[in-house]
Amino acid sequence: MSQLKPIQPHDAARLIRQGAVLVDIREADEHARERIAGARHHALSKIDAESPARPGDDVLIFHCRSGMRTKANAQKLVAAAADNCSVYVLEGGIDAWKKAGLPVALDRKQPIEIIRQVQIGAGSLVLIGVLLGAFVNPLFYALSGFVGAGLLFAGVTGFCGMANLLALMPWNRRSAA
Repeated sequence: MSQLKPIQPHDAARLIRQGAVLVDIREADEHARERIAGARHHALSKIDAESPARPGDDVLIFHCRSGMRTKANAQKLVAAAADNCSVYVLEGGIDAWKKAGLPVALDRKQPIEIIRQVQIGAGSLVLIGVLLGAFVNPLFYALSGFVGAGLLFAGVTGFCGMANLLALMPWNRRSAA
């Protein structure tokens, strides 16, 4: 079995022009907002259920936002590719692709990623709790503590109640799969 080899954005673009397949392993909400045109979307969370490789794929280049998710799941991605397939990881992900001046498709009508919405919401609640605790009543510090406990719980268990709640919001229902 081969291993996931790093590839720089311009080298990846050259291979794609020669027929390589770029596979975006980010989740649907991330892919809907911003993507590399022509990339095949196959969320990492669905890799175990079905392979991102299709008959005739000789070269697969996996990417995420920064390259960290792809590298962290290298064995899983290599195992999901066909045996005769060369597999690469786009160094630096879509962020490096953009930094290299290569084009991306951006759909501003799509909501920002759920994880960023959680970060904005949690950060705002913590800041509000601290400010209210300092200037109104110290009991408001409990709000910051509650949010911190929720983030800790989400990190330990993988379940984020705030993300699930935000996913139900009307602005997130438009997200394309």
